[in-house]
Amino acid sequence: MVERREQTAPDAVLTRIGQGVLLHHAGDREEARGRFLDLWAEIGQDGDPLHRCTLAHYMADTQDDPVDELAWDLRALSAAEELTGHRTAGREREGAPAARALYPALHLNLATDYFGLGRAEAARVHLHRARHAAGVLRDDRYGEGVRAAIHRLALRLGEGSTGDEPSDPPRQRS
Repeated sequence: MVERREQTAPDAVLTRIGQGVLLHHAGDREEARGRFLDLWAEIGQDGDPLHRCTLAHYMADTQDDPVDELAWDLRALSAAEELTGHRTAGREREGAPAARALYPALHLNLATDYFGLGRAEAARVHLHRARHAAGVLRDDRYGEGVRAAIHRLALRLGEGSTGDEPSDPPRQRS
């Protein structure tokens, strides 16, 4: 019975993150941010990296201050790197495939953060990382949206087209 509870615990955390995302998308940014902060306190800075990555990724979107948004996006990337072995001597952990699929959006968000803070060179570094990581994206609505956002930011940074982005992409942040 204990083993079964341990298997469902990660689902419960991801469900709670999803509930916060729904609140945010419905326009209740303050409530979403409050729930995310409560959940962050429960998870802790040493909690499951997939949970921290996912939560920080969405928490960034609820921030009013661009510096705070950057800090949460950096936390998300750091947790993803723990999962994929970039920071753990090359050993991948459970959840690594999910984290690799987030890399394009994580780097795109960091590029957008840095661009908004007037740090164009740092924005370019993360834009290039987002482009490189975009190969893992599927040809679905999400993948197309992330690729379109990469294309838009490249144009804003004066980098032009790479030839594989849509010509008239929709506007969104990942």
